[in-house]
Amino acid sequence: MKNQNVHKITITAIMGAIGFILMMLEFPLSFIIPSFIKFDFSELPALITGFAIGPWWGVLVCLIKNVLHLFVGSTAGVGELSNFVLGAIFVFAASAVYEKKKTRAGALIGSLVGAVLMAVISLATNYFFVYPIYAKMLIPMDAIISMYSDILPKADTLIEALLIFNLPFNLAKGLIDAAICFMVYKKLSPILKNTKK
Repeated sequence: MKNQNVHKITITAIMGAIGFILMMLEFPLSFIIPSFIKFDFSELPALITGFAIGPWWGVLVCLIKNVLHLFVGSTAGVGELSNFVLGAIFVFAASAVYEKKKTRAGALIGSLVGAVLMAVISLATNYFFVYPIYAKMLIPMDAIISMYSDILPKADTLIEALLIFNLPFNLAKGLIDAAICFMVYKKLSPILKNTKK
């Protein structure tokens, strides 16, 4: 049991570090969404960890990568907190479903559930928490909304901007991470299987 826990802690630490590196490699998709929103693959190590050794370990990977990113981020911790909450929801939901049904279908259903939950909950967290704080600390709300409406004039209120841009962005991000996980998990699983009970 002690050796299993050491393996789990080691894998979680390594995956957290990889998640942090992937978070540093974020890039804007300014042709489809405002440039202050960046895409990265940092939930991928957390999802792999959640599938391999359990949901809470995957959430811990999300925490580690965001704590590390606090030292280099420029959002006064708001971006990291948002990333942690949404990533943890995605990873926990996906891997909790997979834990109940450890089949390819279980992983697929879990990933879909996690991605949808992350996208829907992002509406509430962004509308009530993240964007109001950004507006007070970093960028005025009018300037934020104008970045959206410059791409699509219809997005002229915060809720419309979040519905048109952020919701599908977060859904796509979760599904892309899940698709890559499906491609690499089988190759990585022999390394990770020793951590399973």
